Amino acid sequence: MGICDGRTVIITGAARGLGRSYALAFAAEGANVVVNDIGTSLSGEGRDTSAADNVVAEIKAAGGNAIANYEDITDWDAAKRIVDAAVEAFGDLHVVVNNAGIVRDRMFVSATPEEWDATMHVHLRGHFCVSRHAVDYWRASQKAGKPVDARIINTTSGAGLQGSIAQAAYSTAKGGIAALTLVQAAELGRYGITSNALAPAARTRMTEQAFADKMAAVDNGFDAQDPDNIAPTVVWLGSEQSKHVTGCVFELEGGRITIEDGWKLGPTVDKQAKWAPADVGAAVDELLAVRAAPRKVWGT
Repeated sequence: MGICDGRTVIITGAARGLGRSYALAFAAEGANVVVNDIGTSLSGEGRDTSAADNVVAEIKAAGGNAIANYEDITDWDAAKRIVDAAVEAFGDLHVVVNNAGIVRDRMFVSATPEEWDATMHVHLRGHFCVSRHAVDYWRASQKAGKPVDARIINTTSGAGLQGSIAQAAYSTAKGGIAALTLVQAAELGRYGITSNALAPAARTRMTEQAFADKMAAVDNGFDAQDPDNIAPTVVWLGSEQSKHVTGCVFELEGGRITIEDGWKLGPTVDKQAKWAPADVGAAVDELLAVRAAPRKVWGT
């Protein structure tokens, strides 16, 4: 018996890297898996459906249940077809793992509107479309008297939590996903839906390009950058065991699990009267002197 026996999960971007690890791990714990991937390049170009087919074949060879899906998560109607495919194949839907993404690395002074829009489109609109249709399905189930114990698992990034040089668009999109997670958790609990986010650090096409030395595989011992290390926490978040956890952002790397504190109030001064512009600087300097040191932007 696995901790996800009988649960159905949609994983976007599930053909490679972290998504593939999630798909295999969910299947190993008894879940029915929808392997969604259009098979694009790292920058979001091209199509290759064979990548998703290969993961499905691997799951089935191990005795699991899975179907491939090649719909575009950024297309509103196509996103509904992903949800419909899960329900048609397996009779229900319990988990959405929003994993798919692209990256267009560029210093801000060289960024183009086209690259900016493409990054926002895949990350933010992609997270929205699939989750929104899943929520429609779960709300309808609840109204019909069917118990709902559902999960949305989003993907943010260290870049979104603290910024990253040459990744203004990517950092902005990932920061938006973290905020989206908080809103989903606050609004959707009444329907039996939790929402959490991941900031995973592991070996993928994206990180191998940006951090080649750190992401190199090791010959012996624990491989901290193996994407399979991230999957157990994701699977647990998708299980019935995690129903009390919502609105959290998890940083995951190797064997380390961290829950972010998020934005919280720091040092404060309250004059209880209107400030004169000339007096603000001294007050801010005093606050800066006692605040906790912020985390550095990646690449600085």
